[in-house]
Amino acid sequence: MFTGLVEELGIVREVLHRANDRRLTITGPTIANDVQIGASIAVSGCCLTVVHVDRDACNLTFEAGEETLRCTTLGSLSEGDGVNLERSLKLNDRLGGHFVTGHVDGIGTLMERTDDERWSFMRFSCHEPLSRMMASKGSVAVDGVSLTLVDVGDGQFTVALIPHTLSVTTLGRLSVGASVNIEADILAKYVARQLATTDRHELPA
Repeated sequence: MFTGLVEELGIVREVLHRANDRRLTITGPTIANDVQIGASIAVSGCCLTVVHVDRDACNLTFEAGEETLRCTTLGSLSEGDGVNLERSLKLNDRLGGHFVTGHVDGIGTLMERTDDERWSFMRFSCHEPLSRMMASKGSVAVDGVSLTLVDVGDGQFTVALIPHTLSVTTLGRLSVGASVNIEADILAKYVARQLATTDRHELPA
């Protein structure tokens, strides 16, 4: 479980392509300093397990399987790309963002970006079923970053990013057409599941 509050902007150092998976080595000095092998880290919103740590080089190594590569943007990562990193939530941590599981629900596309002097307004497209689990003023995780939804429509949503978020996450670097990992709020997913189950078992009048 995560909060969507990015701890560090990591840099992809190596991508090893294998038959059905990829091995990713990412530099992240803050997290590599005390993380242990087997720990869960959200990498741009996708929960991955640390399989190797090189503290001298400040590198973390992960393995991403075929399903992860198919359902997220991790399959398109290249050396030099930035990624958002967050360690898993401790029981005594303050919840500053919202509950994020690290299980990506879908891939979205940045359709529009409007920058003023300091803030940025972004419009993303996504699969319509995913947008149904969103509501204005609710929460969404975009590339692992906890954001507040401004407006939600069929297959699209908008967010407003403050200067701090733009400077310390990959979202500040996004250009129109970029793909992002999207995770809907966990409570919204349970409500959607309950409503779908109720509809299927509703007795005819």
